[in-house]
Amino acid sequence: MGRAAPNDHRRPGTAARPSGRNEAATMAKEAKTNAMRILESMKIPFTHYTYECDEFVDGIQVADMLGLPHEKVYKTLVTVGNSKNYFVFVIPIAEELDLKKAAKSVGEKNVEMIHVKDINAITGYIRGGCTAIGMKKQFVTRVDESAILLETMIVSGGRIGSQIELAPDDLCRASAAEYSDLVRN
Repeated sequence: MGRAAPNDHRRPGTAARPSGRNEAATMAKEAKTNAMRILESMKIPFTHYTYECDEFVDGIQVADMLGLPHEKVYKTLVTVGNSKNYFVFVIPIAEELDLKKAAKSVGEKNVEMIHVKDINAITGYIRGGCTAIGMKKQFVTRVDESAILLETMIVSGGRIGSQIELAPDDLCRASAAEYSDLVRN
């Protein structure tokens, strides 16, 4: 698979097209996700990347398929706290969520990862296509503070085969998130 060439970051909703793909196939893959519609309605600029994939692959594999730097690609994790409330955490793909730091950041005694089988029922997204933008309900969301140092970051576009690149502050605005120290040292 060829590297995806990003389009102008100032144009909302533009799609980056991987090289060597049939135009009709590319257009079919460009159907907007709920996350993209929300970003457009908020007038938040983003770049859309697509890749061929029929099942879950981890974030590192996605970054490699698209030729993207690992430090810019983030994954979205969903947890449940003692209160039975759900919490969303966005962290770098190569890092591991520190559950104690995560719990502290949302005022819980502890949090644990939800079961994979419950992702769709809770968020409206599926494993590998989960993003903090546009979940079924607005959950308390935290983005790892490492994102503050980035001009742009890349997260799931809301379905498998889709990634979006946007400014970290724009992700926080679109998902009502705050920054926090979330990863294991």
